[in-house]
Amino acid sequence: MMSTESDLLNDVKFTSKSRFEGAPGGSPEELIAAAHAACFSMKLSFNLSEQDFPPAKLDVQCAIKMEDFVINESRLVVKAEVPGIDQETFNDLVEDARLNCPISKLLDVSIVVEASLS
Repeated sequence: MMSTESDLLNDVKFTSKSRFEGAPGGSPEELIAAAHAACFSMKLSFNLSEQDFPPAKLDVQCAIKMEDFVINESRLVVKAEVPGIDQETFNDLVEDARLNCPISKLLDVSIVVEASLS
């Protein structure tokens, strides 16, 4: 069992079977992915809103890549609906979020972002 200030994770089980064999429960990599997706989404939303392009929708998914027990990549996939924005401005704001969200700054791995507008 794990505890956090918000009690959000009190009943989540973390075991080697949930980490490596697909048994019910969570993994540290899953927590990192969730934290990175949430943080990136917040930073991108802030960036867009600050430039007067409040997003209608942001869907951010994250996958953590681990090889030989070493985490070496965080891959963010972003699907966004942002009325009125051009592709170049969107790309610039995505790149700023990639570089400057606090979790991106924490991670010492390759951070890859695939972002699309719809």
